[in-house]
Amino acid sequence: MSAGPITLRRGVLAFGSGGLVGALGGLIGLGGAEFRLPLLIGLFRFPALDAVIVNKATSLVVVASALIFRSGTIPFGTIAAHWPIILNLLAGSLAGAWVGASWAVRLRSAALYRIIAVLLVAMAAILLFAHGTTAASAVLTGAAQMIAGVVAGFGIGVVASLLGVAGGELLIPTLILLFGAEIKLAGSLSLAVSLPTMLVGFARYSRDQSFSVLASNKTFVLIMAAGSLVGAFVGGLLLGVVPQAVLLPALAGILVISAVKIWRHQ
Repeated sequence: MSAGPITLRRGVLAFGSGGLVGALGGLIGLGGAEFRLPLLIGLFRFPALDAVIVNKATSLVVVASALIFRSGTIPFGTIAAHWPIILNLLAGSLAGAWVGASWAVRLRSAALYRIIAVLLVAMAAILLFAHGTTAASAVLTGAAQMIAGVVAGFGIGVVASLLGVAGGELLIPTLILLFGAEIKLAGSLSLAVSLPTMLVGFARYSRDQSFSVLASNKTFVLIMAAGSLVGAFVGGLLLGVVPQAVLLPALAGILVISAVKIWRHQ
C-alpha cells in the first residue's frame, strides 16, 4: 500500500484506520494524531515529510470539527473570555509552528524519521505520566507565567509542526498546570490554540514542493478525517469503559513500538 490515487481498498483502509485512530483518541479525550502518523508511514507508505503534511491536514479537519462539537459543553463565549491565555500561548506557538515546519522541509528523510521516533517516545511518556493532570491553581502568576507560556507555546508549536499533530497532549497539561484551567475548559482552549498554530504550520509547508502531496491525496485526507471523526465519537461514548490503568500503558506501548519501527524505517 503506497501513497497514490485513491482506490476502493485504499479508501476503506483510510476510513477504517482513521476510525481506529479517532477511537483511541476519543478514549483518552485527545485527537489521536500521534497514532495516525505511524499508520501513514507504515501502512500507507508515505515518506516522512509527506506523512507529516497529510497528518496535519487530517488533524486540521478534526480539530476544527471538535471545536464546533464541544461548543455545546464549552460555549465560544467562555473560550473567548479566556483570550489572555490563548494569546499568551499563541505568542510562542505560532513562531514555533513556523520554525518546526521550516526544519522539517530542510531535514533529510532519515533525520526526520529519527526525530519523529524520538517525539513519539516523548508522547508515550507524557501519556503515561501527564495525562489526567489536575491542578487546584496556577503554578505561576504575573510576568513569570507569561514568559513560561510563550516558551511552552513555542516548544508545542515546534512539536506540532514536526509531527503534524494538534498538540493537545502537550497543551492540556500546560493549560492545567501553568494557568490552573479546569480539564474540560483546557480541552477547548487547547483547540482554540491548536487551530491557528496548525494554520501557520500549513502556511510554511505550502511554500515547499512537498505540499503538493495534498493535491494528489485530497480524497484520501477527507476519507481519513471522516473516519477519525466517527471514531472519536465512538471512542467518546466508550470513555471510561476501559480502565485508564490498562488503557494508557497499552497506548503508550503502541507509540513506543511505532517509534522503534519508524526509527528503523528505510
